Amino acid sequence: MIEVTHFTKRYGDFVAVDDLTLSIGAGEVFGFIGPNGAGKSTTIRFLATLLRPTSGEGKVAGKSVTKDPMGVRRVIGYMPDDFGVYDGMKVWEFLDFFAVAYEIPRTYRKKIIGQVLELLDLTHKRDDYVNGLSKGMKQRLCLAKTLVHDPPVLILDEPASGLDPRARLEMKALLNELRGMGKTILVSSHILSELADFCTSIGVIERGKLLAAGSIADITRQLRQHRVLKVRVIDDSAERAASILRDEENVKTVEVFDQTLTAEFHGHEDDLARLLGRLISAGIGVHSFSEDDLSLEEVFMMITKGIVN
Repeated sequence: MIEVTHFTKRYGDFVAVDDLTLSIGAGEVFGFIGPNGAGKSTTIRFLATLLRPTSGEGKVAGKSVTKDPMGVRRVIGYMPDDFGVYDGMKVWEFLDFFAVAYEIPRTYRKKIIGQVLELLDLTHKRDDYVNGLSKGMKQRLCLAKTLVHDPPVLILDEPASGLDPRARLEMKALLNELRGMGKTILVSSHILSELADFCTSIGVIERGKLLAAGSIADITRQLRQHRVLKVRVIDDSAERAASILRDEENVKTVEVFDQTLTAEFHGHEDDLARLLGRLISAGIGVHSFSEDDLSLEEVFMMITKGIVN
């Protein structure tokens, strides 16, 4: 649905983005992560047809970013990291303005605006003036105008920027709902906890270079040679459990801390099931038995460690 091929953007001697190639499939929610100044917004503005590349190409829903920008604009909803509102304009008028810009016929505009207001929980703000809205409500309104022409692809640059904790949670819920509607979403953020819960894939960019892209699970497997198993027991059997784990040929480096055991594991799913059976058969009171996944923050730090150093 989104294809970027060898995208480079230079400003004189400064390289903002360097030879970036990226593919995002239909229905994916792609988290574009990196610190401020890494090149996220530059790439997003290119895909939104607002920035000419120094070299490279991009396609959105099969339409060329460089050769058919108007075609791209019809299939994307773009939410910038910073946006303005119009003084003296009511919420419904703001949305109507963008509906007219997208050439939505007058006979359909009222219905569409009502649907978008309902989706974004803004119906009660319909007749309020936009310049009087809170920051969180303005973010909702910007997302509403992004959806007014029902685009299949959403490109969202730091959509939760500047929001308070409650508004961030509400924005995350909205993005989850849009994901459920089948939208293809590219969303950038430097706050990684915002993306971990609902992204199907991620891309890590640092100093203009794309360092990794794919599902979090695939990237984690590439970063960590072995699976990490975490077992918590409910009684004083931690040392007995550790002895059983150390006896397994698929288990390495068992560590015990209070009632929690951590071990490197080399086997497959059936080996995990057999190991759990061994612990239970030995009378070990197993409270939990699971893989210890890397957090998105840990993934980011492991990927960027080399380039930062």
